[in-house]
Amino acid sequence: MVKRLREADRILTSQAVTKLRQAAAKFQGKLYDSYFEWSDNRIYCSELVWKIYDRGLGIRVGRLQKVRDLDLSDPVVKVKIKERYGNKVPLDETVISPGEMFSSDLLVTVRQK
Repeated sequence: MVKRLREADRILTSQAVTKLRQAAAKFQGKLYDSYFEWSDNRIYCSELVWKIYDRGLGIRVGRLQKVRDLDLSDPVVKVKIKERYGNKVPLDETVISPGEMFSSDLLVTVRQK
């Protein structure tokens, strides 16, 4: 499935695209953040997109959550969490998940297979 901003033709003017590029440039060269920390030191995929739209255009694609809000019950997820954090899971860390962005009503489906 492919999604884009609702009313993208109206919102994504050449000036807006320039602002998005400027916001994105600030993250160039940053390492991937496998700990999903809400900082700019390292960055993970959905965080990158969310911050570019927020900082470039003031558009928040998806609702920010805390780690504690996520479903961490899957056995595979439990193993990864234990590997990364041990017994100190940062439950109050702010996160943006791909699923949260995907379900944003600011987006519209443009292609589905």
